Formats: sequence, structure tokens, C-alpha cells
Amino acid sequence: MKMKQRYYFFLNPYGEYAFTRCPKCETKTKIKKLCLLIHIEPHHLLALNKITRYCPYCDLIIVKKEELEQLLCAICEKRFPEIIGNDYFVLGTTERKDWERVQKERMSPEDTINSAHLFKNFWSFEVERGGWVYDPKQDRLNTKKSNKSNTC
Repeated sequence: MKMKQRYYFFLNPYGEYAFTRCPKCETKTKIKKLCLLIHIEPHHLLALNKITRYCPYCDLIIVKKEELEQLLCAICEKRFPEIIGNDYFVLGTTERKDWERVQKERMSPEDTINSAHLFKNFWSFEVERGGWVYDPKQDRLNTKKSNKSNTC
């Protein structure tokens, strides 16, 4: 079965930059609330309803790493304290109806992943004097190195 794909993804490691403009095409980004599907090592799937930045021209979702990790820590403190600090990976998005269903009842990991839209690719941008530079050699397609980090 071929997985559904939607959006490109950039996990913004630069806390001081909000990306009100797309780092690739320079147009103004929009605010978009999405249900992100996150895998936390060793075997936890978490659907998180999160406000993100979105460039409709590049189909790019931008999430601040610092904000995401703070939310993950807060959620894990209450529900899964044993996984705080574990590596995580943002897989893609889920439909709002599926996110609401997960909030009310337990979905199997297979059903959750089958209903998800994985990201088309993971983009990376680096700060250079005078502005942002898109480096296509840094694109990562389905690799865990792209946005892997500790949650706290």
C-alpha cells in the first residue's frame, strides 16, 4: 500500500526566527493549525494539534523546534513520564476527525499510520549573512536525522 503524502516539512531550530516569510520563496507565510503525528522512541505515537507556519506556494509547514519540544515535555510529564528526553520524529499530519477520534478512543498504531499523510520531504535552511539559503543537498526524504532531537 502506498502511503498518502502531503506537505514539505521544516523543523525550525532557530528560536529567534518566526518565519513570517517563507525561507524558500520569500512570500508571507500563513498560520495553519494542523494535527501533527509524532513518533517518540521507543514506540509511542502522539497526535498533536498545533499551530504552524505554512507557505501555500511551496506547500511548506514550519514548526518551531523549541515550541514543539515544550509541548511534548508537558504532554509526556502527564501521560508518559518515562519517555521524557527520548528522541522523536515528526512523521506527518492526520485529519482533524482522526485526531478527535484518537482523543475519545484508542486507535491502533496501524490505523493511525494508515490514516496519516506523511511529509513529502524534510527541508533544511541555514542562516547566511544577508538572508536564508535553501540547500537542496540538505533535503531529507524519509530519514530520521532530519528532525531528530531530545524532547527536554
